[in-house]
Amino acid sequence: MKKTEKEYFEKLVEFGCVACRKVYGVYTQPSIHHIRAGMGIGQRNSTENCLPLCPSHHQTGGYGVAFHAGKKAFEEKYGTELELLEWLKDNL
Repeated sequence: MKKTEKEYFEKLVEFGCVACRKVYGVYTQPSIHHIRAGMGIGQRNSTENCLPLCPSHHQTGGYGVAFHAGKKAFEEKYGTELELLEWLKDNL
């Protein structure tokens, strides 16, 4: 991992979960979610196209809360990956 990528990931961790921050105005320790929009099977998006998501919003929160438990329900509640990315970049 390049130094600039590491520094960017550190900024994402400092920012916290984008869904928690946007909807509830709180910091939650995130993990990094690579945006899949426009990517083929087995491909990983660039560092700049990642979202910080807490475990609940990333994988463990269940349908309607976690992105990987129900993308459509997640996006209806919190916004699409690209909408969240745009909001994140405006607020980083």
